[in-house]
Amino acid sequence: MTKLEKAAFVVRKLAELYPRTTIPLDHSDPYTLLVAVVLSAQCTDKKVNEITPLLFAKADTPEKMAELEVEEIKDIIRPCGLSPMKSKGIAGLSKIISEQHGGRVPSTFEELEALPGVGHKTASVVMSQAFGQPAFPVDTHIHRLMWRWTLSTGKSVERTEQDAKRLFPKDRWNTLHLQIIYFGREHCPAKGHDPERCPICSVIGRRSMFNRAAMPNSP
Repeated sequence: MTKLEKAAFVVRKLAELYPRTTIPLDHSDPYTLLVAVVLSAQCTDKKVNEITPLLFAKADTPEKMAELEVEEIKDIIRPCGLSPMKSKGIAGLSKIISEQHGGRVPSTFEELEALPGVGHKTASVVMSQAFGQPAFPVDTHIHRLMWRWTLSTGKSVERTEQDAKRLFPKDRWNTLHLQIIYFGREHCPAKGHDPERCPICSVIGRRSMFNRAAMPNSP
């Protein structure tokens, strides 16, 4: 199979397995999604979903969040890890959104990535899931599977994103990145993976996971 043929098979199989996809982070609007994605760095979605109700009970708008002390935010989000950095980011981005964007989350990559604590991946999630703009956020599952399926070299997250955007139809990006995440969790894990039973690896093949030196670093 060529890379394009493999990519086409992946699209078909994932559409069959996951006809409906929703982002696994609980949120009610672009702002609460943004905060949840910031919290999700090096933290499970399950843990984020346990913490955000506590945080949003205190402040669920940029204006309310900007009024909280950074220490108060840090105490609430501590179970998500990296709380000193994340609390400063959430406080800072809330203040900027409140004062410079009229309380509305900006809807361009440039403006989002200029916010404290917001990198390209976070901006991509918000652009795709809150504003419906084509984007392909790359998390650890997508980075691993693109390499495992020989669809990317895995040299960097940036390269994986470039390859995904080149191989997959643009109108599928927003759905496909979620489908790959679900598939990676349920069928194609990093450890204990059985390629013969995997609905995709069993058809298109895979890179040998024994070649540890060649495995991509997690984003």
